[in-house]
Amino acid sequence: MSTEHEAIDGRLREFVEAQHVFFVATAPLAGGRVNVSPKGIGGTFVVVDEHTVAYLDVTASGAETIAHLREPGNGRITLMFCSFGRSPDVVRLQGTGRVVSVYDEEYAGWAARFTETRGARAVIVVDVERVSDSCGYGVPVMDFTAERDLLPAHMDRKGAEGLVDYRRAKNRTSVDGLPAFDDDPV
Repeated sequence: MSTEHEAIDGRLREFVEAQHVFFVATAPLAGGRVNVSPKGIGGTFVVVDEHTVAYLDVTASGAETIAHLREPGNGRITLMFCSFGRSPDVVRLQGTGRVVSVYDEEYAGWAARFTETRGARAVIVVDVERVSDSCGYGVPVMDFTAERDLLPAHMDRKGAEGLVDYRRAKNRTSVDGLPAFDDDPV
């Protein structure tokens, strides 16, 4: 059974910031596919305050989260953190997200919060409305061995123009055809 908390307090903040991977879930409003994405590039997640978190959204092959958050009337998002260490904990942060694209005026201020920004296309800011934790008795115990530097390095090699071209080719719509990342200056 889960326990609901008023806010992301010190213990919960320490827990979520210590995890090497977390999962993001979003869905379109009517039908369509639910999306769950793993995130975990070090230096790309921050707790802003007791009811706000943000993570750097790196250019990748899909743009489901962006499409769902930008869908009129939507914005629903859940972040799930689970311990793969000895402590069997799971924390869920549920709320409403918004997209701060690399082309938005406020992007630089948000990006300054992260230590890794290579390949960024946006910052996802989440207004957390529900904080809960539960046991992770069914989650296996695993050891963290290393960060992968594949995605940021790959996007870094593309360069600024290559990133714009890639987003135009791969990030315009979701798998369900919802508009996703179309902010590229032309």
